[in-house]
Amino acid sequence: MTETTQTQMTPPGGAKPRSPEFRLAADALRGLRQDLFHDAFAYRPLPRMRVDGPLTRRLPEGIRKYAAWTPHAVVTAAGLFAMAVANTTSGVGDSVVTLICAFLALFPVLLTLVRPVGAFWFSFVATPVVGIVADSWSDWPWSAGSFATHLVVLTVVALRTRPRTAAWMWVLTAAYGIVAETFFHGGYYSTNTVPLLFVSAVALLVVTVLQVRREAEQEVTAHQSETAHERSRRTLLEERTTIARELHDVVAHHMSVVAIQAEAAPYRVENPPPELEQAFITIRENAVAALTELRRVLGVVRAEDYEAPDAPQPTLADLDALLANVRDAGLTVDKAVTGAVRELPQGVELSAYRIVQEALSNALRHAPGAPARVEIGYVLGGLGLRIVNGPAPTTSLTKSTHGAGHGITGMRERVTMLDGEMTAGGTDDGGYEVAVFLPVPAAAEETG
Repeated sequence: MTETTQTQMTPPGGAKPRSPEFRLAADALRGLRQDLFHDAFAYRPLPRMRVDGPLTRRLPEGIRKYAAWTPHAVVTAAGLFAMAVANTTSGVGDSVVTLICAFLALFPVLLTLVRPVGAFWFSFVATPVVGIVADSWSDWPWSAGSFATHLVVLTVVALRTRPRTAAWMWVLTAAYGIVAETFFHGGYYSTNTVPLLFVSAVALLVVTVLQVRREAEQEVTAHQSETAHERSRRTLLEERTTIARELHDVVAHHMSVVAIQAEAAPYRVENPPPELEQAFITIRENAVAALTELRRVLGVVRAEDYEAPDAPQPTLADLDALLANVRDAGLTVDKAVTGAVRELPQGVELSAYRIVQEALSNALRHAPGAPARVEIGYVLGGLGLRIVNGPAPTTSLTKSTHGAGHGITGMRERVTMLDGEMTAGGTDDGGYEVAVFLPVPAAAEETG
């Protein structure tokens, strides 16, 4: 048993297991190669700034178009500043040398706009070149121009990459400065590497904090969007389930009537032919089968705490009782009916009742104390509803936050189910209006 265990723990090929320190160093070198060597001079242009922020949104249209180039202008200004520092402190009378130093100060900064990692390497290599060409051993290894250029490059590249890349750039900068001061000081002893490392560390720390905060905000925004989407889908499914439960009673009632009529029909005809009796038997069997399937479907969509209603589903005839309850709750509501009142299909009446109920509930919840009005119009080819409430009085009670605010979703689902039309929105006086049209075919009205 011991020999088997030792064999399984031995890596393939008989190689010795690597120590944690070795694996850590290998991962670090792999990260260095990936961040600073792999596609170091790849073309990665700096994107333009978004102009939909709280400040840029207020700018005139003409200025806003150019505001998108603000990051490019800032980087260019930083490059010109580094070039000015290089020209001022070079102390060399040769114009060619001065031009070379100015170019080596400006170009790495501008290169960060299109090839950020390559700009770091260019600045890294240009630093000793400037020291040798300008013969500036007194401030070796970082002349004033190289100091400013490399600091700007480190900051811009850190903003454009990730924190690990910024850490590797700082480590390489520190290694170069220490080696250059120790072995290539040319008889002068300078300590300008320490100030550069300190200032760059502060700058990179600030950039890293900003990046982490930005990524956290993006992640939170993504989670909020996903949560809102899932909440919307869940609300939609809940509303559809509620509608399915209510319509089950309506459809079950009609199917029960069909089954009873099919069973009683043969007894109303004297000496019915066998074909007619068989037809009624088939109708009754299909109606009973449909009722069974309806009960099975309702069992699927029924919640665990759902209780079937004892009373029939409400219709527009029960609207007066609903309005009385709403008035008792403190809402002043009027009702107006136009057109020839007639009986409509039960599904239409149920949906109309629920729409009025939900609209008045929203008025109670969001505009307590405001007057409301319910208009019902029996028109040719359908039923029109209009529920409107005024603005809440300033002296009214605090608006209730009870409820999830999904009433509009439920109303739209009912209207869509009946191929109707619905509009909902604020009114000019600060109130709210819901207008609905539910089409009713003539054949459905005759059998309703």
